[in-house]
Amino acid sequence: MKSAVSLGGSILTERLSKHPKFEGVFRINQGENRQLATMSLAPGKIVYGEMVYRIDGDEYRTWDPYRSKLAAAPVKGLAENPIRPDSRILYLGAASGTTVSHVSDILGPKGVVYAVEFAQRSFRDLVENVCKDRPNIVPIFADARFPMKYRSLVPGVEVVYCDIAQQDQTRILVENLRTYLEKDGQYLLLVKSRSIDVSKDPADVIKAEAAYLERNGYTVDEKIRLEPFEKDHAMFRGRKRKQE
Repeated sequence: MKSAVSLGGSILTERLSKHPKFEGVFRINQGENRQLATMSLAPGKIVYGEMVYRIDGDEYRTWDPYRSKLAAAPVKGLAENPIRPDSRILYLGAASGTTVSHVSDILGPKGVVYAVEFAQRSFRDLVENVCKDRPNIVPIFADARFPMKYRSLVPGVEVVYCDIAQQDQTRILVENLRTYLEKDGQYLLLVKSRSIDVSKDPADVIKAEAAYLERNGYTVDEKIRLEPFEKDHAMFRGRKRKQE
């Protein structure tokens, strides 16, 4: 297999461990180097040149924080990842499927990720290179600005993950939250400050987007910057504010 490494012998269990916080995520230890990994739902397939380790009959794909912002978040201190095994996820901005493939691994065969993408080339790559080997991904060719257009395909979900480079990305998230997020669900938002307003300081943009969410009835329970993995990016985690 291209870009694959087999670990063998008694060192296997010492090198592989479950992540202490995030269910469905693993760590592979190689001396001082510790890599995030997910157990592949599609053994024998790689998505973006990631390393693959065969351990006790299973395959574990390394999860590069420089290639996936969702992988960067726990490295930078995210305290909770609401994307867990068996969950239903609405993923806005699926692109060609790098992160979606790891979400698929985490969810396992009983979970589902509804992957929304509007760019034709990215959507084609998503379908051809990722979805055909992963039955828990439902690819949706649609514009996330109009959530009702895919209402017939998506039920209520437990998590909405938003990674889109639009000036009104937070408004788009809110519209999808109102349409799809279940009562006790959570969201993860990638705030791309330069996509929102390149003329302003990123810290000010991030603060303004958090205020927008709060004005619209959503908490911002975590707010972390993603440097050096992604410059001028932040990740928010939150939920619908409970009525007092």
